[in-house]
Amino acid sequence: MKNSPVGRITLLLIYAMLSLTPILWMVLTAVKLPADTVAFPPRFVPAGSAPEGSFLYRFSWTNFERLFADTETMHYLWNSILVASFSTLASVAFGTLAGYAFSRFPFRGSQNWLFFILSTRMLPPLAVAVPISFMYSRLALFDTRFGLIILYTCFNLSFSTWMMKLFFDEIPTDYEEAAMLDGHSRPSAFFRIVLPQAVSGLLATSIFCLITSWNEYSFALTLTSTDAVTMPVRIHAIIGDVGVIPWGLLAAASLLFLAPILIFSLLMRKHLVQGISFGAVRE
Repeated sequence: MKNSPVGRITLLLIYAMLSLTPILWMVLTAVKLPADTVAFPPRFVPAGSAPEGSFLYRFSWTNFERLFADTETMHYLWNSILVASFSTLASVAFGTLAGYAFSRFPFRGSQNWLFFILSTRMLPPLAVAVPISFMYSRLALFDTRFGLIILYTCFNLSFSTWMMKLFFDEIPTDYEEAAMLDGHSRPSAFFRIVLPQAVSGLLATSIFCLITSWNEYSFALTLTSTDAVTMPVRIHAIIGDVGVIPWGLLAAASLLFLAPILIFSLLMRKHLVQGISFGAVRE
């Protein structure tokens, strides 16, 4: 059955339902009143009024109004946008240059260096959090957005270097050689000939780096206190702001945090698929 069109569609529908149900429940929780979020049996159909014991809930924008009225939360969301955006741009830019160098100019021990670069990705964040905290305190980078940008760039650089090297390996060197025979320099051939062919790889790498920086929690928790706090830390702090867990406010904050990265991924989905499948089909 799984090899038939009906079987494949059925499996995809089941997977979609399992994947989207938590997100759907988060959306429903975000637009409920506090009493409806903890009601039993659960209420999941919007209505103007909700009698006791029914599955109807009262639709409300109260949780989002509280979030947008909270200047601290908006500041932390802005921190996440700045830190994730600039660290992604920096890591992809440096990773592109490093990946091109490893791809086009192999040298003795280059594979060992590539493994060393990749090994930095294997470090658990908490293993280096304490020494980095001491270093950042001495360098006045603690609780600064610039400090987080540098750190996220370093941790994403290994991934972007490997990804871009693989993409450049799939681009024939004949294009560059032909361009240099026509009078282009090596940098000119790179920017005018090679880089346009690796756009899908650039965007795919950018999406993965952006998601990593956007969701990072450990360093944001240990290296910030007030000014540079990001949304993952703020969402966790919402639980401790009051005596009971405000499920509606927590769901609204999570949805607000999810929206930018979801929109960006949807806009770039075509390039993401092209980037992942790049080089899979050879002529």
